[in-house]
Amino acid sequence: MYIYGKNVVTEYIKNNKKIQKAYIYKNFNDEFIISALQKRNIGIKLVEKRELDQLANGMHQGVILNVPDYEYANLEELFVNENPLLVILDHLEDPHNFGAIIRTCEAAGVDGIIIPKDRSVSVNSTVIKVSTGAIDHIKIACVTNLNQTIKELKQNGFWIVGTDMEGTNYDQIDYTGKLAIVIGNEGSGMSRLVQESCDFIAKIPMQGTVNSLNASVATGIIVFEAVLKRK
Repeated sequence: MYIYGKNVVTEYIKNNKKIQKAYIYKNFNDEFIISALQKRNIGIKLVEKRELDQLANGMHQGVILNVPDYEYANLEELFVNENPLLVILDHLEDPHNFGAIIRTCEAAGVDGIIIPKDRSVSVNSTVIKVSTGAIDHIKIACVTNLNQTIKELKQNGFWIVGTDMEGTNYDQIDYTGKLAIVIGNEGSGMSRLVQESCDFIAKIPMQGTVNSLNASVATGIIVFEAVLKRK
């Protein structure tokens, strides 16, 4: 997997993560990155900008690393304290939304994120870049069956809060205890079976003509409300 951008590369270096090879623009002048790669004896290939453009579909800022694929956590690893706060992404598709949600969850102190294996965005180079380093500080589990996972969470004492345009105002819900907040697909929202598994449905009241929010924005509003209520 390729990752790119100065902030992402710097985080990988500082966290001493495995790096297989570095591709760097021949006029790249970030002394910290170059020095750190040399100290770790990482192979560096100096290239023209067009070669970097072919490797990365984004703003690489002159540096790309070839690294092992992202390692997901086991579901049990997300149960880090007595009352975990988790976020479940119900078949989210946009990597930019996913990256932004990771940033929001890490900033809010969420204990972990759960995504399904199929028909869903996975952790890729775009997600890592948009997360701007936050992905290194939060656990993400990838599960085979989302409905079965929710059932397992409920068996372990979790309350499940879904999100939809029809439901209880998000600021009127009890977010205490073991909690998982479900964010639905950008276009179709939560799947029917997932919605039926929820204990509560939270809605964000709209005052304008737009009847829905971007998934990452909705996540931020509800997650920070939950964090406030849990204090």
